[in-house]
Amino acid sequence: MAVRGRKPKPTGLKILEGETDKRRINTAEPKSAGAPVCPEWLEEEAKEEWNRIGDTLEKMGILTDIDTAAFAGYCQTYARWKEAEEYLTNHGSTIETKSGYVQQVPQVSIAQTNLKVMLKFCEQFGLTPSARSRIVADKSVEETTDDMEMLLRDDEE
Repeated sequence: MAVRGRKPKPTGLKILEGETDKRRINTAEPKSAGAPVCPEWLEEEAKEEWNRIGDTLEKMGILTDIDTAAFAGYCQTYARWKEAEEYLTNHGSTIETKSGYVQQVPQVSIAQTNLKVMLKFCEQFGLTPSARSRIVADKSVEETTDDMEMLLRDDEE
């Protein structure tokens, strides 16, 4: 089911802009959690993406052991998208057939398909600003030393 309306503004940006309505600020956005181990079977480029983003997601409190398959899917999709895009950069998006027709190379479709799948994963892991503002972390797991976060929580109680 599609969500209607404008995508929410990231909470951090709301605070920086001086948002005063506490009901409009998600004070339970993820901050920390343990991360799973990178699977050995991932392609090399996917492993690099795992290492590049995994620590950040762990610090945000989004990536946990139960997310291994989904995050591996994101990383593998990223690797395949990047491979197709690099091909297109180096070789172009069309070829001329023996009969003289110009035809699109398969990498165009591969890149587009993987980008669509990758963006869906990005939304799930909060890798876009609007997606991050909709994520709610378990407050019992969350420990914070962020002064602004503590002030917002104190005001709620």
